[in-house]
Amino acid sequence: MKVSIITITYNAAKWLERTMQSVLAQSCKDYEYIIVDGGSKDGTIDIVKRLESLFEGRLSWKSEPDKGLYDAMNKGIARAKGDFLWFVNAGDEIYAPDTLAHVVAAATDDTDIVYGKACIVNAEGVKVSEHHKVTPPDLQRKHFLNGLVVSHQAILVRRSIAANYDTNYRICADYDWCVRAVTASRKNVYLDEYLCKFLTEGVSAKQRKRAWKERFHIMRNHFGLLQTLWAHFLIVLRYPFSIKY
Repeated sequence: MKVSIITITYNAAKWLERTMQSVLAQSCKDYEYIIVDGGSKDGTIDIVKRLESLFEGRLSWKSEPDKGLYDAMNKGIARAKGDFLWFVNAGDEIYAPDTLAHVVAAATDDTDIVYGKACIVNAEGVKVSEHHKVTPPDLQRKHFLNGLVVSHQAILVRRSIAANYDTNYRICADYDWCVRAVTASRKNVYLDEYLCKFLTEGVSAKQRKRAWKERFHIMRNHFGLLQTLWAHFLIVLRYPFSIKY
């Protein structure tokens, strides 16, 4: 089984090396590494060029303007040749050197999704919390009525069932993508371990408001209006007690 690890980046010279080093550190080499850069001007590509030879032919990259994060992700999907897709964006890291080996060992021929937990870290790389303590060990479509219950950086989807991201959404297309993937999946395998370190620098109130609107629209499309209203009622009740990342 080969995994396409995809990193989206734009003016991320501050963060990219930690991401690339976490890929280089993997004991399992059954991967291709794809970097999709949006035309950075801050030295990001200098980092890519400096580390490129260390990947021994596994790294391919391209730097050009794009239409935003999800357009860049679609470019990554189009270039991928692996059996599974794994988005580990600039600043995020694969959790440990043996993480990819565990993923590859867990996937069987009928596995379409492998997923696990994400460790949220701050800019200094210090753990802040576990992303979504409610990550279910038996992931099903209905679980997404609770929101994005599995971190986007901690889910690997078989390329043959992966749709393109809906670029009409600016913040929550990953939620829509995950729902569609789980809907199409034959078998989901849960690894009860961290798969990634997820960098957070906080979300502004303006972004959070837009995210709520997008998620409501996506949820209504997948589950209907009544289930969506009830789910958001429960989310509002839990919101004061939730972690805001």
